[in-house]
Amino acid sequence: MKTLQDILSVKKYCIWLLAIGIALSVSCTKQTKNEEITRSELLGVSVEKPIERDLAEIKRSGVLRMITSYSSGAYFLHRGIQVGFEYELVREFAKQNDLALEVVITAPDESPYDLLYKGEGDLIAANYTITEEREEIVEFTRPYNLVNQIVVLSDELDFEPESISELEGIPITIRRNSSYYKSLESLREQGFNLQINVVSEDMDTESLLFQVANGTIAATVADDNIFFATSKYMPGLVAGPQITERDEIAWAVRPNSQDLKTRMDRFLKSHFRYDEEGIPKRSAFLNILRKKYYEGSSQIAEYFNPELEEGPIGIISPYDSLLQQVAAEFDLDWLMLTAIAAQESKFDPTSISWAGAVGLMQVLPRFSEIPEDSLFVPEINAREGARIIKEHLDHYAYMDSTNQWRFALATYNAGMGHVADARRLTIDQNKNPNNWDEISGSLLKLMQRRYYQNARYGFCRGIETVRYVNEIMNRYETYEAILAMNEFRGNGIPGIMGIKTLN
Repeated sequence: MKTLQDILSVKKYCIWLLAIGIALSVSCTKQTKNEEITRSELLGVSVEKPIERDLAEIKRSGVLRMITSYSSGAYFLHRGIQVGFEYELVREFAKQNDLALEVVITAPDESPYDLLYKGEGDLIAANYTITEEREEIVEFTRPYNLVNQIVVLSDELDFEPESISELEGIPITIRRNSSYYKSLESLREQGFNLQINVVSEDMDTESLLFQVANGTIAATVADDNIFFATSKYMPGLVAGPQITERDEIAWAVRPNSQDLKTRMDRFLKSHFRYDEEGIPKRSAFLNILRKKYYEGSSQIAEYFNPELEEGPIGIISPYDSLLQQVAAEFDLDWLMLTAIAAQESKFDPTSISWAGAVGLMQVLPRFSEIPEDSLFVPEINAREGARIIKEHLDHYAYMDSTNQWRFALATYNAGMGHVADARRLTIDQNKNPNNWDEISGSLLKLMQRRYYQNARYGFCRGIETVRYVNEIMNRYETYEAILAMNEFRGNGIPGIMGIKTLN
């Protein structure tokens, strides 16, 4: 791959040719091509052309896919529940457009741009700074945040630099493909004597901040909002000089997703805009998110600092150990049980639904032989919920595993009768009653009078059941990705150190 020095050398060569009057059209054409190749390689882009999937296709599918990183600045699990600044902002957009939201976490060896181009996601939302390099690959929405880049230093240093010139002699460790590298290079071109140490692209900003905090490296660069968030749970960080200001943060979409971009721009304008004097104005909703994740709240610190937890917590939820044990007893996937518990009760063992379902797995007492008071005990409720799920899975045992789980989840949510009605309706339409995609369409039809009036069990809120199944399956896949990343990094703790952050 061409280095920055290689590119600069080509530029100098072209200037020299121009000075002696030699035609440089061929040379400069080659130079431009090399720059483009270098930029694509730098950003990890291998897919040349994005798929055609704009707002109309997204609306037809009913699902918006958000590509993000597992980090305190974007998306993470708090006691098993999906949270994060970027997640909540995108979820609000999805809600306003009547879309279910799925989360796609980039693996250490994956390019978010490739995921976007292949259609595995519809937007990248990960505290993304708008840069010229990225603008040649993606289309950016309106900004929704402003950040300043600051040098972050270890408190083990003998002094705290207050200006950029005082950074001389202090190695600053960053990734080559981060926006911070370009900022430091620009300062070097201005005459500042800065020492830059480049590390692997697998090292994210929060991983580097962690190394600064424990004294492994002397300094790195971070957006100020990320610094504020991480400093809540990483002692040993010192804010140094600011190197850029008012960098705009935005979502990235495919260049051919103009309708999606227009709809997102309209949404973001209602939450963030500049007044006539260029001062940013934020909605109450956006200010709440900023305070929750970056400024006043201790939620992030409570999650990422294990010492602040009131009791033991697993990698995924507070009930990892219990659900692993119960899943083993019933020969079930413990991550799936965890995803169901998150959907049903948000891991609140005292919760009671409007329909009377209770506890961790929201078991209906009238369908259980266990006394209602006992169902509020997490161990008892988890086993009863697992037993019911196991019965549903056995009922659909002749299906492939994917359809088997979807049908079992739908039955757990809507009941055997409504699912049977949907299957009969599917047969009436000469479609496959063992295919979830066909059944989900029939469940939606059971909300229309001309279909449910002839159904044995009548009206069914099919849209809730379809979303219930889709959200649990997506949450399950998210849990799998988080677990795999934790094993890849060898953390063994419920933190996010080393999981890729896109800055």
